[in-house]
Amino acid sequence: MSDPIRLEPPVSSLSVPFWEATRAKRLLVQWCVDCQTAVFYPRADCPSCFGTRLEWRESRGRGTVYSVTVEHKPQNPRMADMAPYAVALVDLDEGVRLLSNVVNVAPDEVAVGMRVAITWEELSDGRNLPLFQPDEGE
Repeated sequence: MSDPIRLEPPVSSLSVPFWEATRAKRLLVQWCVDCQTAVFYPRADCPSCFGTRLEWRESRGRGTVYSVTVEHKPQNPRMADMAPYAVALVDLDEGVRLLSNVVNVAPDEVAVGMRVAITWEELSDGRNLPLFQPDEGE
């Protein structure tokens, strides 16, 4: 097997449910049962109320670009052939913010306020990396 092109995210004991769901191309976010707040990245305690009653809920995978930059010279030399590419903070409709790439559009066309929807890139171990593309409608 060849080396992966991108650095693949590690799996921690807290993120196992998130990464296992990506194998079926399902995006999960944690939800605090105590204060009814969406939580991302996976953690043991709610950052809003410090409660520990967190459960996993499926996201629709739609959101809005909060911030974007175009990477012309990747820090990972193996990703040089992918450049330029858009790196964005995406505010999911459920209320959490993810760092990801916006694909299937010219990087310089990605803009703050753009509506995006989830798409997936297969990783070497069967997980899928959540990426975003322009939302063609609901």
